[in-house]
Amino acid sequence: MIMFVIFGATGKVGKATITRLRGEGAPVRAVLRDPAKAAPLAELGCEIAMAEVGDADAMALAMRDAAAVQLICPIDTRAADASHQMLQSIERMAEAIDAVRPPRVLAISDYGAHLTIDTGITSLFRAMEERFRQCRARMVFLRSAEHMENCARYLKIANETGVMPSMHQPLARPFPTVSAADIGDMAADLLLADEGHGSSPRIVHGEGPREYTALDIAAALGRLLTRSVVARELPRADWPATLMRAGLSESYADLIVRLGDAHNKGLIEAEANVGEIHRGRTELSAALETFRPDIRQAVS
Repeated sequence: MIMFVIFGATGKVGKATITRLRGEGAPVRAVLRDPAKAAPLAELGCEIAMAEVGDADAMALAMRDAAAVQLICPIDTRAADASHQMLQSIERMAEAIDAVRPPRVLAISDYGAHLTIDTGITSLFRAMEERFRQCRARMVFLRSAEHMENCARYLKIANETGVMPSMHQPLARPFPTVSAADIGDMAADLLLADEGHGSSPRIVHGEGPREYTALDIAAALGRLLTRSVVARELPRADWPATLMRAGLSESYADLIVRLGDAHNKGLIEAEANVGEIHRGRTELSAALETFRPDIRQAVS
C-alpha cells in the first residue's frame, strides 16, 4: 500500500494536504503531537501516529512503510532561542529520514531559501534544505511565499483604529503571497505525481494568483471588517517592540525583523531560473474570509 505520512497534520498546510489526499482516496498517516486533536483526522480515515519533531526515534517510527513523507519544521514563536531550537528540530528530522530512508520526502520551505545572505528566519530554511540534501531520499522542496493568513495578525488593531501598521515598505511595493491551504493543495499534487520526476532535489515555488501590496492588504481588511482601513509604514525602530508586544520572543522577533529588511530590499522572491512556480487560486480576500467567525465572536 502507498502510504503518505504527513507531519504537522493539524496545521493549516498539513490539514489541507491531508484533506486533498483523502479526497483522492489515498491512504494517509497523520502525525501529530496532541492526541486530543486526533479525532477529526481519524474521521477523515487517517491512520494516526504520535511524534514530537524533537524525537528522532518517534519520527522514524511514524515514517515506517511510507512511500512519501511530508515535513514542515515547527517554529516556536516564543522560544528563548528560536534559531537554535529550529536547527535542532531540523537535525532530528534529518536523523529520522536517514534511519528510515523513505523513497520521497517533501519539505515545506520558504521563499528566499536560496539566498546566502542573512535573511533572518528564511536563512534557517536554507539550513534545512542544505541538511536535507545530505539525506538518502529523493527530495522535493516546496518553497512557500508569505502566507496570506499572516495578515490576520492586523485584524484587531485595524478594527480598533482603522490603521494597519506595515513592515512591508514602501507600501506600494508588491510582494508574493499565498494561501496556506493552496500550499497544502500543491503539496498533495506533488505527492500524488510521478515519483520519478527529474533530478533531486526538485525545487517548486508556491505563490498566489498575483502579488499584493500593503495597500491591497489594508483594503482587504477593510472589506472584511466593513470599515475604512489605511496602511501606514511602521517605523523600522519600532519593529522589535511591536513584534514582542504581539507575543513573539525577542529571539524570534529578531528573525522576523531581519526577514523584513530582506523583503524591503526586494530579495524574497522565487529563485531565478531554478525550479518551477506553481500558483494557487485563492485571492487574499477569500483567504481572510476564514477569519470572519473570529470577528463575529470578538464583537458579539
